[in-house]
Amino acid sequence: MLKEFKDFAMKGNLVDIAVGFVMGAAFNKVVASFTGGIVSPLIGLIFNSDFKDLKYVIKEGIANADGVIEGEVSVLWGAFLTNVIDFVIVAFVMFMIVKSVNKMKKKEEPAPEAPKGPSQEDLLAEIRDLLKK
Repeated sequence: MLKEFKDFAMKGNLVDIAVGFVMGAAFNKVVASFTGGIVSPLIGLIFNSDFKDLKYVIKEGIANADGVIEGEVSVLWGAFLTNVIDFVIVAFVMFMIVKSVNKMKKKEEPAPEAPKGPSQEDLLAEIRDLLKK
């Protein structure tokens, strides 16, 4: 069973998927830092606050002695939109990568044509005629 697992784990496709997964996770961190450090502050200029911190408060909370608000219920729409922007950037880049890889792939050559000559029915008719003689 260990040999079968090793054979399965070392298949080309599985290793490619693992490498792609690790690279995708690292790329996602780069995009998240880009969005959080560059895009969000620029959009936040419009709202005069950090874009990621924008929220709609449904129920007010009470600040404790440490200044932490407890009991607040809010919709964190700024963080949600930041994550949507991250997703759109990652999805677009992945689309472009897949598109370029598909272009680089060698186009499949068409299957060779069947050899010209008598058809199977013609050969069978000829054999039948020879057997009649």
